Amino acid sequence: MDTAPDPLTFRDAAESDVPALVALIESAYRGDASRGGWTTEADILEGQRTDPEGVRTVIAAPGSRLLVVERDGRPLACCQLEHRGAAAYFGMFAVSPGHQGEGLGKQIIAEAERTVRADWGVLEMHMTVISVRNDLIAWYERRGYRRTGRMTPFPYGDERFGIPLRDDLQFELLIKRLATVPASQ
Repeated sequence: MDTAPDPLTFRDAAESDVPALVALIESAYRGDASRGGWTTEADILEGQRTDPEGVRTVIAAPGSRLLVVERDGRPLACCQLEHRGAAAYFGMFAVSPGHQGEGLGKQIIAEAERTVRADWGVLEMHMTVISVRNDLIAWYERRGYRRTGRMTPFPYGDERFGIPLRDDLQFELLIKRLATVPASQ
């Protein structure tokens, strides 16, 4: 008889999580390991996705949280939440390639949306996605995010964000209006 996996737990990242989170994020997006999942950027970017300093900055920044998603004490995913006035920013989202396609992403983004509504009272979630990532953008659209057509340039020449393998990379802003929480809750 199959048993359901243990539930996910969500907690704020600590300094001691930095090495594991860097490895998780890198494995989800870059290099051969990332090809085990569907979120790989290995065909458009080489080099690093993040580094310990970048993760530490997100953990320590005021109005920022880096959620660690665990099962049985093992980190399976993470996401950044940043309070930006009337909206929250969702970023640094990574699910371990071996656990992609299990529905974890849907659960994590729903919890992230619930968290920013409850903790910060925001009614909109913003994110940026590399505009050529059509499969990823379509996934977010199925979760209620809409394309805005507002683009920002990719930071070519700054290897902290990777080494581009093509010259047409830019970030598109995606936005989702979050449902209001009834006053009785």
